Amino acid sequence: MAGNWFYSRFNTFLERHMPEGLFPRALIILVAPVVLLQTIMTGLILERHFENVTRLLARSYARDVAMLVQLYHDSDRSAAAEDRIENLANNTLGLGLTITRGELPEPLPTPFFSRADTRLTRELTVQMNRPFWLDISQQPDFVGVKVLAAPGVIFDFRTRGERTFATSTGFLLVLMLLSSVLLLGIAIVFLRNQIRPITDLARAAQSFGTGRDLGVFRPRGAREVKAAGEAFLDMRDRIARQVEQRTAMLAGVSHDLRTILTRFKLELAVLGDGPRVQPLKEDVDEMQRMLEAYIAFVRGDAGESPREVDLAGLVQNAARACRNGTCEIDVPRGQMVRVKPNAFGRLLANLIGNAVRYAKTVRVTATVANHMLTLLVDDDGPGIPPDKRADAFRPFVRLDNARNLDETGTGLGLAIALDIARAHGGELHLGDSPKGGLRAVVQIPV
Repeated sequence: MAGNWFYSRFNTFLERHMPEGLFPRALIILVAPVVLLQTIMTGLILERHFENVTRLLARSYARDVAMLVQLYHDSDRSAAAEDRIENLANNTLGLGLTITRGELPEPLPTPFFSRADTRLTRELTVQMNRPFWLDISQQPDFVGVKVLAAPGVIFDFRTRGERTFATSTGFLLVLMLLSSVLLLGIAIVFLRNQIRPITDLARAAQSFGTGRDLGVFRPRGAREVKAAGEAFLDMRDRIARQVEQRTAMLAGVSHDLRTILTRFKLELAVLGDGPRVQPLKEDVDEMQRMLEAYIAFVRGDAGESPREVDLAGLVQNAARACRNGTCEIDVPRGQMVRVKPNAFGRLLANLIGNAVRYAKTVRVTATVANHMLTLLVDDDGPGIPPDKRADAFRPFVRLDNARNLDETGTGLGLAIALDIARAHGGELHLGDSPKGGLRAVVQIPV
C-alpha cells in the first residue's frame, strides 16, 4: 500500500516537473543515467587515485626523512656532517631541510577530515620511532615537519605539498567534463534525428485534421515511427475515398430530391394561389430548406481548401440577417485570415442568425493574436442554462429555448458550427454574455 502511494506521488512529481516535449524528456532519460553513472565512477576513481598516490608519496617522504635522521645518528654529528646531510636533503631529495637547535613546538590540532594529515602521521610513526611535529595547513602548498633528531637538535623540513600527497585532480575532472559534453552533443544529434520524423508526422496529422495541404510527407525514422506514418497515409487515403463517395452520394440524393421538389412546385404553380394551395407551397419551401440544412450538415466543409480572406468581409456577409440596429460589429479592417471561406461563412451565419432570432441586440467581436482568431458573438436574449449547453451541440436536439436551431428549425445550427470550427483545428464554446444573454466563443488557429 505504501509502495503504491510512493509510486503514485513519484509519478505525479515527474509529470509536474518534467518538460512537456518528447525531445527534452528523451534527452533526460538518455543522458541523466549515464552522467550520474559517470559521476559516481569518476568519484570512486578519484577517491581511489587520491588514496593510493597519497599513501605512496607519504611513505616515500617518511622513508627519506627517516633516512636523513639515521644518517645523522651514524655520523660524527659535526657541522660538516650536518652540511652534508642538508645538501643531500635539499639538492638531491628536495625536502627543504634546515637543521636547528631547540625543542618541538606544541602539536597543532588535526584538520577536520584530512586524509593527508592522517596518512602522513601514520607513515612517519611507522618509519621512525622519534617525536615529530606536523603542519599541513598553515602554509598553502607546503608541508612542515619538525623531527627531534637528537636532544636539542631539530630537523626542520619545509617540503612542497605534491612531494608528500596528491594535490591535484583537475585533469580527471576536466576529462570527465569534456566526456560529458561530448556525450550530450552526441545524444542531442542522435535524438533530434529520431524525434524529427515524429514531429513531421504530428504536423502532417494536424494539417490533415484542419483540412490544409500536407505538402511533401514521407514516412521515415525508426521502424515503429515509419509504420505509424504509413498507417497515417493509409488512413488519409481511406478518409479521402470515403469523403469522395459520400459527396457523390449526396450529390445524387440532392439531385433526385430536388427534382421531386421541383415537380411539386410546378404542380402547385398550376393549381394557382388558392387558400388550400398556399399551405402546400409553404410546406414545400420548408422541405427545401430542411433538405439544404441536412446536406450542409453531412457535407461539412466538402473538401474546401483554406485560403486568405478578409475577416471583416466574412462577418459583414454573415450579418445580413441582422435587422437595422440589432448588430454591433467590431472587426479590424484589413485583417486577413486563412480559413475555408464558405464553411466559415456558414459558421458565422448560424451563430449570428441564432443570436438575432432570440435577442434584441447582438455584438460580434473578432481579434487575432498569436496566430489565433477569437470570435465572440454576444446577445441579450434568454441564453442557454449551463447544464444544457453541452446538449445544444448535439444534432437534432431541440432545447426549450430552441437556441440550437438553424434557419430551417432542424436543430443543426450549433452542431454545424461546432463541426466547422473543429474542421479548422479550433473549438466552439458557449458561455455567459456581458449583455446578459448567451456568448459564443470561436477560437481557430490562423
